[in-house]
Amino acid sequence: MDILTKTISLFFRSRQQAIGNYAEQADELQRKQLSYLLTTARHTEWGRRYDFSSIRSWRDFQERIPVQNYETLKGDIARMIDGESNILWPTPVYWFAKSSGTTNDKSKFLPVTKEILKKTHYQGGFDTVALYLENTPGSCFFMHKGLILGGSHAPSPLNSRVHCGDLSAVLLQNLNPLVNRIRVPRKEIILMDEWESKIKAIVESTCHADVNSLSGVPSWMLVLIRAILRHTGKEYLTDVWPNLEVFFHGGISFEPYREQYKSLIPSERMHYMETYNASEGFFGIQNDPADHSLLLMIDYGIFYEFIPFEEVESDNPTVLPLEAVEKDKNYAMLISTPGGLWRYEIGDTVRFTSLRPYKFVISGRTKHFINAFGEELMVDNADKAIARASQQTGARVKDYTAAPLFILDKAKGRHQWLIEFEVMPPSVADFAAILDRELQSLNSDYEAKRYKEISLQPLEVIVARKNCFYEWLKRKGKAGGQHKIPRLSNNRQFLEEIWAISKGK
Repeated sequence: MDILTKTISLFFRSRQQAIGNYAEQADELQRKQLSYLLTTARHTEWGRRYDFSSIRSWRDFQERIPVQNYETLKGDIARMIDGESNILWPTPVYWFAKSSGTTNDKSKFLPVTKEILKKTHYQGGFDTVALYLENTPGSCFFMHKGLILGGSHAPSPLNSRVHCGDLSAVLLQNLNPLVNRIRVPRKEIILMDEWESKIKAIVESTCHADVNSLSGVPSWMLVLIRAILRHTGKEYLTDVWPNLEVFFHGGISFEPYREQYKSLIPSERMHYMETYNASEGFFGIQNDPADHSLLLMIDYGIFYEFIPFEEVESDNPTVLPLEAVEKDKNYAMLISTPGGLWRYEIGDTVRFTSLRPYKFVISGRTKHFINAFGEELMVDNADKAIARASQQTGARVKDYTAAPLFILDKAKGRHQWLIEFEVMPPSVADFAAILDRELQSLNSDYEAKRYKEISLQPLEVIVARKNCFYEWLKRKGKAGGQHKIPRLSNNRQFLEEIWAISKGK
């Protein structure tokens, strides 16, 4: 570790120690977050409506306030955008994170208060660096530049008072100027609207910079890396940036892309660290390089609750506090935040791998899974199976989506997988067979339905033409940034739309 990094690292010690105490203090910390939220918002419109001042326990909180989603909150959010104050949160809100999600073409506008910026998003960034330095004693992190590949839309006015943009754009606009001294590219480039022009500008402005850290979504960062290699004529990214040491990634699973990154960055010094930072809040950080699970960040002003996955569609689901969750079960996550979201169903599902401290993996989306035949296939099953099939066949998968196909005359069905390969497997049939076998090994429900083809026939892989997934996103105005491909769906809408593009329609 160089002298500069070693000196600056001292400022992270107290947070490293505080995070190290999570295992012993989880319940107490969560109670403090709930108390902070209720106390701060007790005089808001919501605080008076649900009498926050009289809530004394989580049970009171659960019984008093209904579970929310964007549809139930958007009326109040629209009033906030129009200038009304003290509705969901007491302090003025001048920024809204624009998020279209994956399934909805309509935009969501999520409040970004000064409290959620400081206590949640920026604290998450600080802690990510703190944990990285703790795990990487030889780091020279502060000696070089960090490249951030952010959202695809510059902030724009919603009216004369408030602005909106991708979360990454909002964070960049409010970032401490000191951080900009160690970051590339320039703000005006990273906030460019048009994705292809932005990639070209980033390549030209950073290919000669001394970059040692990357931050972004794995799929889109790969696009940038390949553009840099084409521009420079180099084979490996370490030939362009020899001091490269870490990629902070999030947004989608890294598993389908891990081998591709290793092939483009063949360096034993390279580290990969996952974070879970969404428009609604910052929730998790990978704190152990040997464990791909994320540490749940429990002192960011966020109070967590969980619904068992099988009850997500229930009119009266069971809702559990953090202390009641179990390992190896899928839960939909509810959050209450200093951004004014109360018992808000974020749409992601998680599965805990450890309860002391609380660690988890993102297992999928509440609306992105396949359960057409009782197989309960989750996105994390699919990502792992794709990674294993790729490793065994030498293939590289660029993008994929899957959906059920019903064969009515046989009262059976199969899963169809539309896959765009970066490197084709020697045999698509062998790849499909391995993928099917790995899914069975990862998911006992899928295995049971595949047994003697009781209800599921072997899956089918359809090879998609190059760039058809990107074209689908582009047609929907979702190219770049935080936008992502829907991996699994119980209906065939996404697969059919992308397949039609693949066939030239």
